[in-house]
Amino acid sequence: MISQTIENEIVIQKSRTREEFITDVASHAVPLKESHGIKPSVAIAQAILESNWGKSSLSQQENNYFGIKGQSDSKKYATLEYDEEWIEIHASFRSYPSLEASVKDYAELIANGVSWNPALYQSVQEAATYKEAAYALYSVGYATDPAYPEKIIEIIELYELDQYDK
Repeated sequence: MISQTIENEIVIQKSRTREEFITDVASHAVPLKESHGIKPSVAIAQAILESNWGKSSLSQQENNYFGIKGQSDSKKYATLEYDEEWIEIHASFRSYPSLEASVKDYAELIANGVSWNPALYQSVQEAATYKEAAYALYSVGYATDPAYPEKIIEIIELYELDQYDK
């Protein structure tokens, strides 16, 4: 039996408009500019793209809005990866108690990299523009989709997310 609180949260997530989704993510992403050197526009666009506006199974069930992979013992989700062609794989992803926790973990990943390369995302942080940051994300392997930077840039420009970078 799903608790009433969780049930209400699911209804809220499903009924959010795009503008409400942007506002929700922005409330957590804007402080990342000062605290982690991350462009809020890029973080918001990634949350939109990676979670399909908060409608993906991963975001609804695990509050994972950035497609961050996790421990091998956690539940697996189907995802598409590109390696000269699109292939479906099943991967484990991190789980979070909230959107806020997902954004915070994303910020820590970008700021601190991974155990084998703490400076992995340094080029994302040092990018002068959201366009440079989008291309840097792809070049360091955040996503395998060759069109990832263009998708991020298109979302930023379509929804004028660069206003959050000011």
